Amino acid sequence: MTQSTQGTPVTYRDGSYIVPDDPIIPFIEGDGTGRDIWRASQKAFDAAVAKASGGTRRVVWLEVLAGEKAFKEAGSWLPEATLETLTKYRVAIKGPLTTPVGAGIRSLNVALRQLLDLYACVRPVRWFEGVPAPVKRPQDLNVVIFRENTEDVYAGIEYAATSKEAARLREILVSDFKAKLREQSAIGIKPMSEFGSKRLVARAIQYALDKRKPSVTLVHKGNIMKFTEGAFRDWGYQAARERFGGRTITEAELAGGDPGDRVVVKDRIADSVFQQLLLRPREYSVLATPNLNGDYLSDACAAQVGGLGIAPGANIGDGYAIFEATHGTAPKYADLDKINPGGVILSGVMMFEHLGWEDVAELIVRGFEGAIRSRRVTYDLARQTEGATEVSTSAFADQIVECMG
Repeated sequence: MTQSTQGTPVTYRDGSYIVPDDPIIPFIEGDGTGRDIWRASQKAFDAAVAKASGGTRRVVWLEVLAGEKAFKEAGSWLPEATLETLTKYRVAIKGPLTTPVGAGIRSLNVALRQLLDLYACVRPVRWFEGVPAPVKRPQDLNVVIFRENTEDVYAGIEYAATSKEAARLREILVSDFKAKLREQSAIGIKPMSEFGSKRLVARAIQYALDKRKPSVTLVHKGNIMKFTEGAFRDWGYQAARERFGGRTITEAELAGGDPGDRVVVKDRIADSVFQQLLLRPREYSVLATPNLNGDYLSDACAAQVGGLGIAPGANIGDGYAIFEATHGTAPKYADLDKINPGGVILSGVMMFEHLGWEDVAELIVRGFEGAIRSRRVTYDLARQTEGATEVSTSAFADQIVECMG
């Protein structure tokens, strides 16, 4: 892995990024279809940067290794050199990585989030005109989900059913705390802290204020898990009061009145939100959730507007961020130049917005919207769109570039 000397690192000072005209941005190509997707995405990114700046700006892309490619070339699924590079350059983008089920390495995505303290998983979900959708009015759904990224069951504290650790923990819970647990139970622990919950909710509220969104909804299952998810709800309201004062108002305080320029903070039970986002999606704009709820909810929302193939995402901390598509590696389509690159391309939109290059982000969105309208799309969209022409991954990227204007 060769470190680039051709560009300038992004730096971070007093809560803001300082972005040069030639930023070095690391990328992880990804496993499976990641190779095809990255080539298409980089083509779209470079074209948008050049067009928006008239050639005065450019991104210096720096490949770092993770996943199957890293294991084959460096003997490690997540090399130390990769972590050092991501730490040095602060902002990166990645394709999908393999996550074995049941045994073996833990999720590389989860590992990266925890190691860099990328505590907010941010997933905007909106519909693009012309994308096939299973609901009648997909245009009514336009939400941004802030999912806590480091706690909850994803903290990885769990023990196999027949392990001595599970047996010992069960013994303590039964004898000391009078818990009712069957013998030989697998046991997982669900930690949720005031610190972690408040900083996630605060980031969601700040986003709503910056983007002039009307509300932030705290999504939880506090009616059942009162001391974890119920606490998330309570800490969320506290964060709104303590950190934003008169810039927010609770739904109860509003009592049907006019919030003015204040963000309305409200809460909903998780299972209720699933059906309300189908029936009354326009009532929601920003959602703040614990880890597991947010994982389910973001995928369910994406299904309403075209699926995970075009669902972007970001993992953001204080001074660090990794942008990634939310879909998997789809290995059966690897190297066939067939898969939709939209998830990574739209994650790039989020990245450029995060860096303050809104003009680049707007061009990519314009190109993506134009490509969809042209009906020259990859197989996943073509098979559901009347009159569409199926094109390859690389040809779809060319269409996006052509439609930038």
